[in-house]
Amino acid sequence: MRKPFAITLDPGSSLANHTGSWRTLRPEYVDRLPPCNAACPAGENIQGWLAHAESGDYEAAWRLLVQDNPMPAVMGRVCYHPCEGACNRGALDDAVGINSVERFLGDEAIRRGWGFPQPAERSGKRVLVVGAGPSGLSAAYHLARAGHQAVIHEAGPVAGGMMRFGIPKYRLPRAVLEAEIARILALGIELRLNAKVTDLLATMKEGAFDAAFLAVGAHIAKRAYIPAGSSAKMLDAVSLLRSMEGEAKPMLGQRVVVYGGGNTAFDVARTARRLGAEESVVVYRRTREKMPAHDLELEEALQEGVMVKWLSTITHAGESSITVEKMALDAKGFPHPTGEYETLEADALVLALGQDVDLSLLEAVPGLEIDDGVVKVGPDMMTGHPGIFAGGDMVPSERTVTVAIGHGKKAARHVDAWLRGARYVPPAKPETAAFERLNTWYYSDAPKTVRPLLDVIRRQSTFDEVVGGLDEGSARYEARRCLSCGNCFECDNCYGVCPDNAVVKLGPGKRYRFNYDYCKGCGLCAAECPCGAIRMVPEEI
Repeated sequence: MRKPFAITLDPGSSLANHTGSWRTLRPEYVDRLPPCNAACPAGENIQGWLAHAESGDYEAAWRLLVQDNPMPAVMGRVCYHPCEGACNRGALDDAVGINSVERFLGDEAIRRGWGFPQPAERSGKRVLVVGAGPSGLSAAYHLARAGHQAVIHEAGPVAGGMMRFGIPKYRLPRAVLEAEIARILALGIELRLNAKVTDLLATMKEGAFDAAFLAVGAHIAKRAYIPAGSSAKMLDAVSLLRSMEGEAKPMLGQRVVVYGGGNTAFDVARTARRLGAEESVVVYRRTREKMPAHDLELEEALQEGVMVKWLSTITHAGESSITVEKMALDAKGFPHPTGEYETLEADALVLALGQDVDLSLLEAVPGLEIDDGVVKVGPDMMTGHPGIFAGGDMVPSERTVTVAIGHGKKAARHVDAWLRGARYVPPAKPETAAFERLNTWYYSDAPKTVRPLLDVIRRQSTFDEVVGGLDEGSARYEARRCLSCGNCFECDNCYGVCPDNAVVKLGPGKRYRFNYDYCKGCGLCAAECPCGAIRMVPEEI
């Protein structure tokens, strides 16, 4: 059954005197910001590239996507897709599988060998990028496309940063990572490996750099004091995951305990299962609701046989066991020790309590403000020292690949403007297209496509990729589920329902306009627009 016909003024508007006895409101076309676009930390034009994918023009979709994010095949695997959490379709049936379509496009680009065009002009400016992780690679990519020479100094032997050393292969196959890094470097970006920057200003002077972007990853594991016997086997999560990139794999034993509650803790616990541990237990001092790990990580870990001890803290580590104290929540929801203890058999204890960034390269740089292990930056991503910008793990933010890639893009725009003696001012964002503005009676139920999963037995014994990708038919179906929230997609509804022929078609891709000489302001067009791209405003005097 259709909703009753109604016309609603935009919030804050008031009726003005109309120009005739027949019209008090007039319709106008409007572009609103899709909630998926608004929620993307990388600032992707999601609705735009989904429209190209829906039409089957995958290369156009990919090229629009990489204007903001140069690593869609990686992001299609490791991003926790906040865009889907904001998707209006989720209030109708299920959110659009944006992340799975992004992965399809990224994989299609690798398969077909699509590359980035070389910059039309070179500025002659040189920018030092410290760190070849997601933020550094993103910044270098956007700087190169703006015509600047980006030179990446990477302390490690290979590029990738925490994408390589912090994300296991069963989530991110290394061939995919290598392919997208190689495509970025093909823009003429210079990568210097095993080149740790110890004195930033000296390095900038020696290399004749005009600006710098700092993107050092959080590779230093945080520690906690846990009384332990001399033979207790304790490791940190960062070192363990890093060692997985080498030839010799760590020997953890049959019973592994991981202390922590973040995504890294579950990456380690799942890795331990694949290394042969019969028992892999995560010990966390709070409840599931307070756990920082994403639900997807937790669910996949539980499927693979990882166990979790909630409201527990480790008080002692011995040669083959650990002592755990149970916690209880007080009236405010904070955990407190109870004095109740239990013993868990354990061959190894892995600490996954968070990571810090090595900021020693900044010791001689004046003007920087460092607080709680991160560098403070302004809205333009610049530190307190002119020409030195920072992003990713080095600044206060959520530490995800998506956020880091977004920081790289944002910083590159400000670096580009600074090098040109200007100031980058981002365009004003239109209002977000809310679900209430959509006329969803036009849409039938279309359940979200579920991505294939590797069977649990193989997941416990191999590092094969766990989550599979969509085939072309499924990816195109998923793109078609987009509601085009807030933006006209030329469905012709307004044209067809107007009783006065006041809607004028301007041709494919050009949308429509209103002929107000004919329009009576009845509002049928606004009521029948599926995506909420028409609003009724007071008639001007």
